Amino acid sequence: MRSGDMPEIGIKGTGEVLVTEERTARAMGSGELNVFATPALIALVEETAWKSVAGALEPGQSTVGTKLDLAHLAPTLPGKRVRCETELREIDRRRLVFHAAVFDESGLVAEGTHERFIVDSEKFLAKAQSR
Repeated sequence: MRSGDMPEIGIKGTGEVLVTEERTARAMGSGELNVFATPALIALVEETAWKSVAGALEPGQSTVGTKLDLAHLAPTLPGKRVRCETELREIDRRRLVFHAAVFDESGLVAEGTHERFIVDSEKFLAKAQSR
């Protein structure tokens, strides 16, 4: 995809991480068990989604995450790899809606939707600094 094209429905992304001790619920403070943390799962989904459309944005644009609806369905132990797959399913002007699914070697770990908005990076940062 050429830089500057608008994102199109159907764009797919893939991301993968190793579940390390730093990515566990115990280490991240989201629980007390030594399993893949939901915050780490969310970060993987967001990264996979934004990277999938980054090349289709105008120079100076970025996307920001605004909404997540994910079900974390199964635990994953440290030492295992998790893979995220995203697909852009809806575009409403600057609003992008992705379907996301996360898998480990045993099967589905999480599934849901993630919403991002296309923003002008400089204007967005200026707004953030004025708050």
